Amino acid sequence: MKCFKYLASVILVSSSLSLAYPAKPVKAQVAYGSYVGVGGTVGVSDGTQIGGVLAVRYKLLETPISFRTQALIGESTAVVPMVSYDVPLNWQTDAYLGAGLVLAGGDNPSPVGNKISFALQPGVDYMVPNSNTVIFGNAIIAFDAYREKSSTALSVQGGVGFRF
Repeated sequence: MKCFKYLASVILVSSSLSLAYPAKPVKAQVAYGSYVGVGGTVGVSDGTQIGGVLAVRYKLLETPISFRTQALIGESTAVVPMVSYDVPLNWQTDAYLGAGLVLAGGDNPSPVGNKISFALQPGVDYMVPNSNTVIFGNAIIAFDAYREKSSTALSVQGGVGFRF
């Protein structure tokens, strides 16, 4: 009987505390962490061009904004600085849309053209749990990206990064 009174008092106190302090809904936040990564790129607009990518993301804490830059190395090199808006899909995964410039030059086209142009970058970052590893994938759509012709360039990138 004494045990029953103790159990009843614990249940009464815990239920009154839960009424006094109701649980707040939990929302996923944008995955924290800046990273540096390497991977591959495939340019698919002016014939297929395979190359490498060096990617950097600098995450602004407590805001869904990131600064991103990718260097695409193929027949020629292009640097693509972006500002992105990050949307959390869950605790480890962000989808994002970036806007910026393709800084390319030279006679041979890079995976995203050979002219300075405006670009959009949809992508996904996945932060591997319990590690500093990031898996990233994105596409770069560069508008009016070629000197010889007025056409759009498209490249797809993917790789692995180290979060810091």
